[in-house]
Amino acid sequence: MEQEQTPIILWFRRDLRLSDHPALSAAVETGRPVIPLFILDHTVQALGAASKWRLGLGLRAFSRSLEPVGSRLILRQGDALSVLQELVVETGATSVFWSRAYDPDAIARDTKIKTALTEQDVSAKSFAGHLLFEPWTVATKTGQPFRVFTPMWRSVRNRDIPAPSAPFAKLRSPETWPVSEALEDWRLGSQMRRGESVVAPFVRPGEAAAFEALHQFLDRISDYSDHRDRMDLEGTSNLSEYLSLGEIGPRSVWHAVQRAGMTGEQGVEPYLRQLVWREFAYHLMYHTPSLLSSNWKSEWDSFPWNTDADIPEVVAWKQAKTGVPGVDAGLRQMYVTGRMHNRARMIVASYLTKHLMTHWKIGMDWFADCLIDWDPAANAMGWQWVAGSGPDASPFFRIFNPQTQQEKFDPQSNFVRQWIAEGQTNPPATALAYFNAVPVSWNLGSTDAYPQPVVTLAAGRARALAAYQDRKNQ
Repeated sequence: MEQEQTPIILWFRRDLRLSDHPALSAAVETGRPVIPLFILDHTVQALGAASKWRLGLGLRAFSRSLEPVGSRLILRQGDALSVLQELVVETGATSVFWSRAYDPDAIARDTKIKTALTEQDVSAKSFAGHLLFEPWTVATKTGQPFRVFTPMWRSVRNRDIPAPSAPFAKLRSPETWPVSEALEDWRLGSQMRRGESVVAPFVRPGEAAAFEALHQFLDRISDYSDHRDRMDLEGTSNLSEYLSLGEIGPRSVWHAVQRAGMTGEQGVEPYLRQLVWREFAYHLMYHTPSLLSSNWKSEWDSFPWNTDADIPEVVAWKQAKTGVPGVDAGLRQMYVTGRMHNRARMIVASYLTKHLMTHWKIGMDWFADCLIDWDPAANAMGWQWVAGSGPDASPFFRIFNPQTQQEKFDPQSNFVRQWIAEGQTNPPATALAYFNAVPVSWNLGSTDAYPQPVVTLAAGRARALAAYQDRKNQ
């Protein structure tokens, strides 16, 4: 088979889209047949319950989007290198393309695969696509990775970002399609149990839904600066799950928001900063992979965090029964929708790490299991930023007060009432749905009395400040 006629295996991972896709563009430009592939390997098996279920929905939507362009998604399960080697033999493919990942496990896997395929005379190429800027292209004047966000923002804000490519109308198919496994046989949603039916109405997977969410956000972007922290308002972009799975490319979002700025819309720069904040998390993870598992600031290794996830206070936090409405409402929103407002995430994380003096890794792992928009870099950096052990230019020990935060960002308590049923005569369906989403073993009901705080805000704050002072003295 002549080289120009041999298929290219396009290994899809967290890039489930047809537009703004450099690896796909490179494959199509060769004029050769393209075989889209997704592999259920150990990195996918390790995903938390909610994110794995959401991935399954994304794969189904992406598979359907390939049909109108004359293609199909091949599903295989197993060790990624073994699957690729088998498919090369089956199809006669001489090239494998994929979009880069930046977490340490994926880097180790991809490096091994690229080496092995190259030794077998198979062209293995990785491409950008998940980020706006590759981590090795952004550095301080001394050539070091940025450790503080604002200087990084200033260094990239005026960079030229290539325009996103449009989706292709047609993909060239191979003469014979390889056999695909059935998505339903993978049972990616099995760990969701009864929560699946509760969360499902709040999810619209796929690239088309991602662009619809983007356009809806652009209609209200002028209010972004004022509303993005309000938990009771529709102020954020709602793009996190789509960016996480790559159902929309960051360049598409960047350019669409910039075009809004050309029409004089307010809120454009604050949102572009948030896109670069996402980049910052990935750059930190790439340059310091220990961000995912250890304190980014080593001096926090001596902080006396609780590491027992089963003590009553932590169990109450997981069950959204802390007795602190601002904390419980945020957690219940996550159980019902699979997402949590960013301001609520900070309140919830601060309460666990400061008032309950519990290690951020316990919260990070819990979020990884419960969020449909889980992102390895953002989850780790977010938890460490709130805990105090991560990258933060703040000179003081930050402790969010859940009560004052609620008064400021949910002034009429609409957010709390939306998610907490106890004490309401006619609670809304969203608040009642929490009791259908959580495990039956928790034995919770909407007629239960709302609990007293597991620790008072004053006592929790005083204990955290004392521990912080002790650490400084040491």
